[in-house]
Amino acid sequence: MVSLLDIIGPVMVGPSSSHTAGACRLGLLGRGLVGGTPHKAVIELHGSFARTGEGHGTDKAVVAGLLGFRPDDERIREALQIAEREGLDYRFEKTTLGDAIHPNTLRMRLERADVSATLTGSSLGAGRVIVSEIDGYPVEVNGNFHTIVLVAEDRKGSIARITGILAEHDINIATLRLTRKERGGDAFMVIECDDPPGEALRDEIRGLDWVRWARRLDRVGGGGAGN
Repeated sequence: MVSLLDIIGPVMVGPSSSHTAGACRLGLLGRGLVGGTPHKAVIELHGSFARTGEGHGTDKAVVAGLLGFRPDDERIREALQIAEREGLDYRFEKTTLGDAIHPNTLRMRLERADVSATLTGSSLGAGRVIVSEIDGYPVEVNGNFHTIVLVAEDRKGSIARITGILAEHDINIATLRLTRKERGGDAFMVIECDDPPGEALRDEIRGLDWVRWARRLDRVGGGGAGN
């Protein structure tokens, strides 16, 4: 199915939906993972991002997303200067992540106070994105839904408890995916929701003694990223 967005592209600042709008949305998702503007960011660019990203404004767009700017924000053009004023210490590097990786791919290592996160994501065109890895866990996050991501001990009944909390807050689940590296270790859960989960819901999940951490990622198709 082809949408109108696929044909005309997103409303954005910049010359390329892949290199600008998509890159900005990846930055927004990274911002959500650490709960706000990071203090430090190392952004590795792969493939086309590495070869032509600077000329297409990828660097400005990623930093703009980390600052909380949407793809249609005019401040994207001045994002690098704004980042310096805001105290965001960023660095771009070129890398190779493998032949099977989408050419418009980046990996971000982010730090904010005592919170750190690593994200690998790709820009697929027309502003669409996919996050394929968070903190070493394989995931599929496209930013089209309000999303909760969390790491918890791999316990029996954990999914039922968390989905019960969502039901108590009248939040409908669109998709739920769980990944674990080994039985009995930590599990990574991605919950995409039809409605935005509030901070009270997030804090209730965080309060479970077997949850390591939980974050909210707001839908980036039309908004920024939460915490």
